[in-house]
Amino acid sequence: MNETTEPEEAAARLEAGRLLFAKPWTFARGVANARGLPASDGIEVAFAGRSNVGKSSLINALTGRKALARTSNTPGRTRELNFFTAGAGLTIVDMPGYGYARASKREIAGWTRLLFDYLRGRANLRRVYLLVDSRHGLKASDSEALDVFDQAAVSYQIVLTKCDQLKPDALTKVLDDTATAIAKRPAAYPEILSTSVTTGTGIPELRAAIAALL
Repeated sequence: MNETTEPEEAAARLEAGRLLFAKPWTFARGVANARGLPASDGIEVAFAGRSNVGKSSLINALTGRKALARTSNTPGRTRELNFFTAGAGLTIVDMPGYGYARASKREIAGWTRLLFDYLRGRANLRRVYLLVDSRHGLKASDSEALDVFDQAAVSYQIVLTKCDQLKPDALTKVLDDTATAIAKRPAAYPEILSTSVTTGTGIPELRAAIAALL
């Protein structure tokens, strides 16, 4: 009987992720309200996080496309749910950023309503990846987002971004503090991923994690 070693299993997961994201990803649609949501076909994963945390840049890094998701130095640029697909049974959703101080109360209310409608109405939403800037760790607005995901019973996983800008000891502390903060949250996936779109750190592992959901 042949037994697969752990390194071989890890390599197989990474290869599955590479193949999934090597496909030609395209922008499918932007959705500004619940009426525009597409049919719940296949598996969806969504990316959430504070404004300017790097969601669009991470999606571009995952898919190997420089401008699939529009990036901007202006916080609050993404104001719709943006859907991306490669026809592989998987759809990626870029959610509007939160925590943008200059947004009006009306804008914030609109974004919040859209996110609630999306979370409640997507039976095929397999996981939300909550991006957290590793330089700052979890902020109050991140904790509020985690409360929403817990209430909606949506599985979510923390992804630290911009990890190349921290020294190893500082990154370890952020990982430990974040793990402690989510330890008792019912919908939190316990493994925390560390990434950098600048160096490519953690990108293959995130691809593999998403591919495993299929």
